[in-house]
Amino acid sequence: MNVDVTPLPGIGVRKDFQLTGVRRRIGVIDHKDGSIDLIFTKVGDPDTTVQIPLSEAEAGVLANLLGAPQLVAQLREEHRDMDGVNTRQLPVLDGSPYDGRTLGETGMRTRTTSSIVAVMRAGQVIASPGPDFAFTAGDLLVVVGTGEGLDAAARILTDG
Repeated sequence: MNVDVTPLPGIGVRKDFQLTGVRRRIGVIDHKDGSIDLIFTKVGDPDTTVQIPLSEAEAGVLANLLGAPQLVAQLREEHRDMDGVNTRQLPVLDGSPYDGRTLGETGMRTRTTSSIVAVMRAGQVIASPGPDFAFTAGDLLVVVGTGEGLDAAARILTDG
């Protein structure tokens, strides 16, 4: 898929691509001040652009919504021939007992036999987080294990 990158003098950079099956383009404008706008345009008609300013938190949540499922799907595909191995994304919600605490404090591997293989945070993938990695509300954890282990992991993140 080709992403068109267009410098916008004095503003920043526009990055967008054409959606398959509809005559629309979608993308972002990265402003020089660090802010981000989500954009949606009819192909060939830039005057129809809808521009939605996103806060840093909103941009991170949107990136997680789009990025984590892709990562989970890739891991599922890689594990499809391994019976009993499942991959799931689990959120660290506001109010989670592990918001602000480390991976090591969860005892996740020992308590569930599941492994946190990646964390999606603000659109960035943090692969193989170590025991000192601190979670924050809004993180999406990519966890690999048995179905039972993944259910236990979800309970730990919710209830402690």
